[in-house]
Amino acid sequence: MAAVLSRAETVARAEASVLITGESGTGKEVLARHIHRHSRRANGPFVALNCAALPETLLESELFGHEKGAFSGAVAARRGKFEQADGGTLLLDEIGEMDVRLQAKILRVLQEREVDRLGGTAPVKVDVRILAATNRDLGAEVRAGRFREDLLFRLRVVSLRLPALRDRAGDILPIAEHYAARYAEANGLPHRPFAPQARAMLLSHPWPGNVRELENAVHRAVLLAEGDEIGPMAIELDQPLPSVPEPATAAETVPRPATPAGIVALVGRRVEDVERDLILETLGHCLGNRTRAAEILGISIRTLRNKLHEYRAAGASVPAAPGQAPPPALPGALSAMMPIGAGAEPV
Repeated sequence: MAAVLSRAETVARAEASVLITGESGTGKEVLARHIHRHSRRANGPFVALNCAALPETLLESELFGHEKGAFSGAVAARRGKFEQADGGTLLLDEIGEMDVRLQAKILRVLQEREVDRLGGTAPVKVDVRILAATNRDLGAEVRAGRFREDLLFRLRVVSLRLPALRDRAGDILPIAEHYAARYAEANGLPHRPFAPQARAMLLSHPWPGNVRELENAVHRAVLLAEGDEIGPMAIELDQPLPSVPEPATAAETVPRPATPAGIVALVGRRVEDVERDLILETLGHCLGNRTRAAEILGISIRTLRNKLHEYRAAGASVPAAPGQAPPPALPGALSAMMPIGAGAEPV
């Protein structure tokens, strides 16, 4: 890991694009921020965008921006991530999930140093350094026709690979102690060291979720620990479920396509929570326009309004419709108690 950091600091001073690869949870965005902090652009903005988190229609607008009237609901012009990162660094996280059509537009930005807003009539010059990250083998994606080879060459001027946490056991305890101190301070708790048995548990776990899994385990342990140390009883580790082999059917012998990283990130969440986040995120990207959001989501405007009533009653922040100021914030308990339509803004 020290060699990766040393190389990252060396290339940080250049303007070359960097491709960061590694399994999910290894800290690719953290490394990208490290590169930005050590670059000549450190005083400029660092902007990160997860390419797997948005549908293609929203991702294009989010990247390149749009002019007023570019589509139904575009009531105002909006700068995209490239313009927001002007003078700084833009991280395209999970770029392996991006549609080939958008890859062509990214390639043009890298070549011409300008972006075309949706609905725009003239290109906008941008000065941005591009960092990209993925957990996929982009070489294999090129051979499968899912990723442009010319874009890969542009992104992979320098390549940095983050090893999995299981392959750098010497980092486990320092990382755990770092997060233990951070979450103790954040929660107003005393900083407690790990007991020897707890340290042994951390070192023996395979950490399939890498640093992200370790962070979550330590956060939980800080909250559950009793006494002067973080003992083994506070360390709750996820164990793989035992599998019972079954005879493979003909259909099961056909290779399955790789699951997109954005889908993997949703595992363990409730359907209603995912639905709420998707609806509110889409509404935000549509600048509060209910009609446009309903079109993108594939639901009726009535269904959308009913959902927004439910979310507001539960205390969620719902983007205001165009031309309307959001209502004053209410304490959570009062917001949950307010009946639908009682002084609430129209949805």
